[in-house]
Amino acid sequence: MASDATSTPRLPLTRVHHVALITADYPRARRFYLEVMDAQVINEAYREARDSYKLDLRLPGGIQLELFSFPSPPERPSYPEACGLRHLALATEDIDTCVELLIARGASPEPIRVDEYTGARFTFLADPDGTPIELYEVAP
Repeated sequence: MASDATSTPRLPLTRVHHVALITADYPRARRFYLEVMDAQVINEAYREARDSYKLDLRLPGGIQLELFSFPSPPERPSYPEACGLRHLALATEDIDTCVELLIARGASPEPIRVDEYTGARFTFLADPDGTPIELYEVAP
């Protein structure tokens, strides 16, 4: 870890390892992430003691998601301004193709907008539990 006498040591973090989501309808959410979002299964387990599934997924680009199911999970208190995760943002170099593919797969992304501060193009869609997913176009 690089540091000198005048700087504060930095945490040696390299990237986000995964994002964990809880679903109210495991089969529906599993299907959405596999068929609509092109995820691949890394590992899937049913945890009998918790009456819960844990599904590890890899999205294109190497992004890892953990999908959990629990009996009767509580709903978010408000949407989307509740404390906690606001949305999952995924980078793409081709937002137009992403939107076309998502629509063809039955998803309903919002119209593409332009970020007034960065000039980048972006859109949102929701997973089956209403978790907001942002697609944010980045330069190649």
